[in-house]
Amino acid sequence: MIKSKKLKPNYKSETPDSVKMSVLEPMDYKYRQKRDIDIEIKQPEFTSVCPMTGLPDFGSIIIRYTPDKKIIELKSLKYYLLQYRNVGIFYEHVVNRILDDLVEVLKPKQMEITGEFTARGGITTRARAVYGDRK
Repeated sequence: MIKSKKLKPNYKSETPDSVKMSVLEPMDYKYRQKRDIDIEIKQPEFTSVCPMTGLPDFGSIIIRYTPDKKIIELKSLKYYLLQYRNVGIFYEHVVNRILDDLVEVLKPKQMEITGEFTARGGITTRARAVYGDRK
């Protein structure tokens, strides 16, 4: 019988607390009095680090939301997401952290963050966190 060896990370990753939401820049949504809009943003090259092994994790982050007064400026979102490339964080935690940060900055009517992560050991993972009513 083969015993699995618990790997200890041999890397210096940053902590989730090192990700600063201060780079996120909200902008006014000027059509809020006329209609709701559904926005979908996809970052297909998201990278973070597995906190167990120190190996890189790759995937896509999909952000879907209905704004109230604010929308996100995309360049600031790009820089926010890039901060995760050296952060040791589990998939389930990263989607919740991104959701919490964006909800705090934008205060949307509804928001959903989905992480679709590439296969590791033959297993793919999709994690979704939702704020507000599901559509």
